[in-house]
Amino acid sequence: MIRVEVYENDANILKVAVLGHARYADFGKDIVCASVSTCVITTVNGILEIYPDSLEVEEASGKLIITFLEKKEIIQKLTCNMIELLTQLSEYYPKNIKIIRKEGIL
Repeated sequence: MIRVEVYENDANILKVAVLGHARYADFGKDIVCASVSTCVITTVNGILEIYPDSLEVEEASGKLIITFLEKKEIIQKLTCNMIELLTQLSEYYPKNIKIIRKEGIL
């Protein structure tokens, strides 16, 4: 299962951790994993195109951690949109992706 941990403080998203694998299908055929990856990578790349120094991204197998270094409105809006898309995906595939909201930092 993919866990998307959203760390917030005072309605600001501080960090997002995307952890694990969906295990919906075999590697290379997993539509849930592909959807999550596409949504997250597109959002991260879009933010970095506008504000190159606004994020710190840690990536490894089965793990992507995004730390927000700036609190700009457009960054928050794009990130909220990403979380909403992932939440909708979790409603269709509840066995494969879960959104967890937490107060504070990882």
